[in-house]
Amino acid sequence: MIIHFAYDRKQVLHALRYHFISRPEIKILLIIINVFAILSAILFYLHKIQPISFLTFSLLWFVLLIAIWRLLPLSVYKRSQTFLDRFSMDFNQQDVILQTERGSHTWQWKDFSSFLESPYFFHLYFNSRSFFLVPKDAFSDLGTLQEARALLREKLSK
Repeated sequence: MIIHFAYDRKQVLHALRYHFISRPEIKILLIIINVFAILSAILFYLHKIQPISFLTFSLLWFVLLIAIWRLLPLSVYKRSQTFLDRFSMDFNQQDVILQTERGSHTWQWKDFSSFLESPYFFHLYFNSRSFFLVPKDAFSDLGTLQEARALLREKLSK
């Protein structure tokens, strides 16, 4: 099955946020910061800590949220020329072939470690930090999308 696509900026930023939030180290960091922020709010309410401590944890939570939600996705998007190209991608039983105006690249299915499905994309992971985004709206209809999903499940463990 061959699909043709280009990337939409808003959708890519959403997919990058999805990727960052799904990382285990980011999840743990968010949980720790939230626990300290809640704990500082409770201690501040009980007059056990000074307002500066509560303000510090609140500021830390706010900075972390901005970094993960805005700065990380924007920096990745701006650094990558990939999101400006137009692509043709062929999914078949043996491999995945990606073509642009500048050339083509073939990946065997074993080159991918896993895949993740987000609202707008399939994330094809090479390793835990490197992946390729395949837009779902590039598939012509729901049947083709279901066929691609079944192929990905067959070839890659989720």
